[in-house]
Parts: sequence; C-alpha cells; structure tokens
Amino acid sequence: MAGNASRALITSNRRITGLSADAIAELSAEIGPLWHECHQDRLACRQRKRAVGAGAKLRLVFVDRLLATLLHLRHGTTHDVLACWFGVDRSTITRAIGEVRPLLAERGCTVSPDARLRTLAEVVEHLGASGKTGIIDGTEIRVRRPAASRKDRDRFISGKNKQNAVKSMVVTDAKGCVLWCSPAEPGSCADITHARQSGLVKLLADGPAVEILADAGYQGLGAQTAGRVVTTPHRKFKKDALDWYEEIYERQRKAHSSRRLRVEHGIAHLKNWRSLTRHLGRREHMSDNVQAVAGLLSHQQIVDLIPARQR
Repeated sequence: MAGNASRALITSNRRITGLSADAIAELSAEIGPLWHECHQDRLACRQRKRAVGAGAKLRLVFVDRLLATLLHLRHGTTHDVLACWFGVDRSTITRAIGEVRPLLAERGCTVSPDARLRTLAEVVEHLGASGKTGIIDGTEIRVRRPAASRKDRDRFISGKNKQNAVKSMVVTDAKGCVLWCSPAEPGSCADITHARQSGLVKLLADGPAVEILADAGYQGLGAQTAGRVVTTPHRKFKKDALDWYEEIYERQRKAHSSRRLRVEHGIAHLKNWRSLTRHLGRREHMSDNVQAVAGLLSHQQIVDLIPARQR
C-alpha cells in the first residue's frame, strides 16, 4: 500500500497520471462505490465457508488501485514495477487493474459536466441536436504477434504499416475533442469496413442530418448515407490530367484536409497515453484500454474548461 506522502505526490503531478488532482478526486468519488459494489457481489456470488468480510483484509485500498491503473494506462508501466511501488504482489496489481479498467471504459466520453456519450448512436444524436460537425478516422495500435498456432494470425497484420496491430475508429467534434472510440478490431480490417460494422451507415441514414468528415479511406460512405459523410474528393483523372484540373483538385483536397485536421490532434492526445502506442499485454484488453483512455481524456478536457471557482 502506498503511503499518504507517495499518494499525494502521485496525484499532485499531472504528468504522472495524465489527470489533475480535481479530476482524480471526481473519478474516485464516482468509481469507488461501483467498485465496492462489484467487489461485494463477487464475494457473495460463490459458496463460502466463512461469512463475507472474514479472512485477510485488502492490502491495496481503492484509491491505490485507481492510481495503479492510471499509471499503467498513462506510461505502460509493467505490473512488476507497480507491485514494487505499492508494496504488494504482482497478482494483486493484475487483479486491481482488471477490476478498475472495465469500470473506466464504461464511463463513456464526457461532453459536458452532466452529459456523457457511451455509444455511437448517442454520438450521432448529440451531433444532430447541437448542429456540430463530426470527424472520424481510424488509428492503429501495435500489439504482440499472435502465436504461430493461432488460426487467424494474419488478421492482425496491418495492410498499411505491415505490423501486428489492432484498429479503433475515433470520432471527434470540429475542435478535436474525443466523442467516442470504437472497440478494437484486428489491423487487417479496412476503415470503411470498420465503420459499416459499427453501424454508422444505418445510424446516419435513419438519424438526424449531420455532417461527418472523413478521409479517402471512407470513400463510398457518402453515397450510402445521402451525402452525410464527406470524404476527400474523388480524383477522376489519375494520368495525363490537365493543369487546371490538378489545380482545382489540390485546392479541394487541401480545403477538406484542413477541416478534418482536428481529428489528428484528438488522436495525438490519445497516443500520449503509452498504452495506446504499443501494447505488450493481452490483445483482449485493448478495447477497454482505448475506451478507458478516451473517457479519461475527455473528462480532463471538460475539467480544464470549468473555472476553479465553479467546481
């Protein structure tokens, strides 16, 4: 268990956890009761020879479990190192992160102090109600190479980077604030296929009139969504194009790229968390990692916008 001095040092320095002390306090007050309820349910759901609460007590309190999870997500710190820092066994850290990380992933992305977006349908509804423009793009995260005996081993090889990776679709607003991150898919999945599998086409076709900016990897969605997905202009003449056509095409391409540039900034803020640059753990945890980091980042962005006297 970390001492009060060590705990205060970790929470006071934003570079350590990626969150301010106020954001960590709000997070602890929100997630703490949920973790305690889940913990009690796990104790009561199995046959017991002793009453609930008997036996050895937890050596790692919830605040330390939360801090260990934040350090793991922010810096990719290994469980062995965290176990030395907090003075517990490695299995305790592994269990703590496995319990806290899903709770962080379920929070969703914060868009205002009293509103969060947890699904893609809520994102489309939010953009339609607020009249804002959304931007989508895919990002890849390097992962360990699957075992040679795995049947679908080649599915994780990215066609773009020729590396083993998983892919997530990121949705931001026109300012680059993250609104939603999809669960991770194998790296061989194309961007447009990922968007279709997530239900974006149906949501835009049946939902409110919104504008979604995308790059050339999503060409074709515009025709399926009645023009609501705006992609890079299609190049009709690839060979022996006239000078005037090249000039018009480059002007349109640059104008579109400058509008959707903010999604790259949002992805860059996500990649500041080391667990989303290269993941050395189990690939099954990547969906929770991506969605947990997106929720933490959006929450901190909202906290930064609120003046200290209004908190």
